[in-house]
Amino acid sequence: MDAITSLFVPIHKEGHKFILIFALATVLAYYFLGPFAGWVGIVLTSWCVYFFRDPDRLTPTREGLVISPADGVVNLIMQAAPPAELGMGEETRTRISVFMNVFNCHVNRSPIAGKVLATAYRPGLFLSADLDKASDDNERFSMIVETNKGQTFGVVQIAGLVARRIISYSEEGQTLETGERFGIIRFGSRVDIYLPDGVVPLVSVGQKTIAGETVIADTESNEPAREAAIR
Repeated sequence: MDAITSLFVPIHKEGHKFILIFALATVLAYYFLGPFAGWVGIVLTSWCVYFFRDPDRLTPTREGLVISPADGVVNLIMQAAPPAELGMGEETRTRISVFMNVFNCHVNRSPIAGKVLATAYRPGLFLSADLDKASDDNERFSMIVETNKGQTFGVVQIAGLVARRIISYSEEGQTLETGERFGIIRFGSRVDIYLPDGVVPLVSVGQKTIAGETVIADTESNEPAREAAIR
């Protein structure tokens, strides 16, 4: 039963029209080009369904835990200034970047509980999202989330090489719960998280993350930044 449930998960509403387009194209390909083209279409339609999956997640709820906003791999951890349009100042913060490939679930979730102080959209390029300069040059949607203790986090959705649409449902003044869905990016992309001063990463570059589940930092902990090695 668990295996069947894992295959049939909810589909994000943004995917319905794309799945329909892929399915119609598959029928036409089969009719005009033959069975091989039809099978190719079935594979692509299946991928489209898989891409837009939106499963529930089991989110840790202890206060202070910072949870990954995206499925993917931590590809960068570095010091960087938040996007200028957010007005968070020019001082650098620890930035954790989670890269999503075209096979990851692309529904994004709030890394921390708090109030959305500001949001900002900036058009840009569509460079590969695993590059450092994608944070500065690519299209992005950013927001500031403030916790009930006054700590602020920058959360930035970044378009990638094949991504052409960033969708965010967060609005200024809105209150988000940890792990709450706040947007989606089509079709390969990245999410950056800017941590408050004194908060260190509890993940390492190369580590896989699950949106809404993987703990990436802890504002209540004095644990030093974690180190990891491939075994």
